[in-house]
Amino acid sequence: MTPSPFSETDDAREIPLLDDESLEQFDEFLDSDQVDAEALGVFEAHGFLVALAIAPEPVDAAVWVSVLFNGDPAFSNEAQRQHILGLCETLQRNATLAFERGLLPELPFDPEIEGHPLDAPAGEWCAGFMEAVFLNEEAWFGNDEEQAAQLLLPFMALSGLFEEEDPDLAELASSPRRATELSNQLAELCLDLFLLFRAPKEKKGAPSARPSSGGNGRQRGKKKKR
Repeated sequence: MTPSPFSETDDAREIPLLDDESLEQFDEFLDSDQVDAEALGVFEAHGFLVALAIAPEPVDAAVWVSVLFNGDPAFSNEAQRQHILGLCETLQRNATLAFERGLLPELPFDPEIEGHPLDAPAGEWCAGFMEAVFLNEEAWFGNDEEQAAQLLLPFMALSGLFEEEDPDLAELASSPRRATELSNQLAELCLDLFLLFRAPKEKKGAPSARPSSGGNGRQRGKKKKR
């Protein structure tokens, strides 16, 4: 069982959602031959699972497992299956607990981006986050489309999934400096999104930028070996 990152006296602002050993085990499994080559990588998977913890409506486990692993992994045995899926559930649970306490998730990458966002862990993380949004766009945008779209803009821009269909959105992350500014906002925006869905506030008029579920917004490249 993965130890909890929380303690009664914990006053840290950012909370790791998995300990280093667990995250490394998860990475090794995702990078193994037991998983389809087009499954999410570890940064994408982390973003995907954080988004599931934020989602206004729960996603059935059979659905998100299939998306994360691009099918059914070839688990060695039942113990391995329970361990790997347990890590996924622990990450989601710790994210929910952190948000409920007003804490931020510790993201598993350096927010500074030196090249193209797609080549940076932050870009991969955001692409995985958006995969979860695509699973139920109506829930994410149904009650407060403008506010949700505004909060999701950095995720969308850094993901690189909308470069061709929305050049203006891509321009938000067109330089390392701009991309780094967006990357530094991600943890706070995760908490803001969670609070938007759990405790909706008044709309703060913002331009709608709802992502399209068609086109390259759903395309996934081969998993990067690490």
